[in-house]
Amino acid sequence: MRAVVQNDKNRALKRAGIRAGVAALAVAAGVCGVSGCSGSGPDSGVRPAPGQQRLQAPPARALDSYATRLKADRAALAAAARHWGLDQVPLMPPPPPARKPRITARAGFEVDGQEEEKLPPVFTTIPTKQKVVFLTIDDGAEKDPAFLRMMSDLKVPYTAFLSNYLIKDDYAYFRQMQDEGVTLNNHTLHHPYLPGLSYEEQKNEICGMQGVMEKWFGKTPTVFRPPYGNYNGDTLRAAKSCGIKYAPIWDEEVFVDHWEYREDDKSLHPGDIVLTHFRGRDDWDGTMVDDMRRFLNKVTREGYAVARLEDYL
Repeated sequence: MRAVVQNDKNRALKRAGIRAGVAALAVAAGVCGVSGCSGSGPDSGVRPAPGQQRLQAPPARALDSYATRLKADRAALAAAARHWGLDQVPLMPPPPPARKPRITARAGFEVDGQEEEKLPPVFTTIPTKQKVVFLTIDDGAEKDPAFLRMMSDLKVPYTAFLSNYLIKDDYAYFRQMQDEGVTLNNHTLHHPYLPGLSYEEQKNEICGMQGVMEKWFGKTPTVFRPPYGNYNGDTLRAAKSCGIKYAPIWDEEVFVDHWEYREDDKSLHPGDIVLTHFRGRDDWDGTMVDDMRRFLNKVTREGYAVARLEDYL
């Protein structure tokens, strides 16, 4: 009996010793987080446990390496801005908001049953005080490889709204876009004037495009833009039935040679959604690169950065 009791005591002491050793290691190593490290640094006032080696803070060369990479990234961005003929380097957007803004239908853009049926809201801006705008590009007719290179080089985020009849000859172009982190959203199968269709016809246009997106791009969007910005209650009900949560339209539209504004003040505002199209010389007196140059020069000159729409939804 004494032997058993003694063995139990030995095991208890051993476990306590292990716990103490682990605790000592934790104190010796300190704890690092976003606000810094604590523990056994030279000014911490905590002595390492006997027999444990004092652990030092990360070497200064790690910070030097980060600063060097940051400087190189900025230099590369400046070089890209020169290469693509921009007046200035595009401004970097702030980090995505930790709390997403509440998105509601713009006043005057609601339909009957909007709130009661929890229909996808139609809106033209994101409620934010940050000086950011959101670039959205519609349809998919032009498939300009130079545009993809430009946006990748400049690290400019944008959102695409695609119609199947225009993209079906080259899904790979838009998969390449998706691989760059661009979100691909729903713009119907055939780009019709939706209010002129029945509920079932509208549902076929929207849900049918959801199927195309899942088949070719691996996911069904939750964001939908009605063609021409036209919709009715059936549009939003059909969209909701297809898994759509948001129906953004736009506040400004940019072309190769001019801008168009929804508001009378004809100016940008924080959170504005800007529309342009996948178009080239067949439709415009210029290319998508020319279009993006006009867009980026204006927003940068006015102190705006381009942010990802999905980061705010």
